[in-house]
Amino acid sequence: MNITVVTVGKIKEKYINLGIDEFSKRLKAYCKLNIIEVQDEATPDNASDKEEDLIRKKEGEKIRAKLPKNSYIIVLAIDGKQLSSEDLSRKIDELAIDGISDISFIIGGSLGLDSEIINLADYKLSFSKMTFPHQLMRLILLEQVYRSFRISVGAPYHK
Repeated sequence: MNITVVTVGKIKEKYINLGIDEFSKRLKAYCKLNIIEVQDEATPDNASDKEEDLIRKKEGEKIRAKLPKNSYIIVLAIDGKQLSSEDLSRKIDELAIDGISDISFIIGGSLGLDSEIINLADYKLSFSKMTFPHQLMRLILLEQVYRSFRISVGAPYHK
C-alpha cells in the first residue's frame, strides 16, 4: 500500500517533528509513506474573505500538482465523516480489497482547503468538530494510519 500525505506548510515545532518521524518509521512495516509539503501562502492580518479565498486557491493549485495519479483522495475536512479507529482501519482494508493501492490524504493550511480540492476528494474525513493546528494534524493522521494497520493485522496497540 502506498500512502501519500500532501500537506501545506513546514513543521517548525521539534516535538511534532519527533512524533512524525517516529510514526513514519513505524509505518515502514506496513506501507510506503510519502509526505509532500507544499509551501503555504502568507496570510496578512485581517485578510478579507476574497484574499483568503485566493490564498486557498493558490495552495490548492500546489496541492493538485503534487497528487499522485490514480490515487484515492481523502481530504481532512471538519464537515467530513467521523470514524472510529476501527472504522478507519476497515476503510483502508476495503480500499485494498477493491484493488486500490494508492491513498492520498490531504491536509490544508491554516485557512483550510480550496473547494476545488475538496471536490476532487473521493472521501472527506473529519477527526473532530474541533479545530486543530494543521501541523498537529499531520502527527495525528500518521498515528491513526499506523493504528489502522495494527488493527488490520490484529497486532496489539494501546487503546
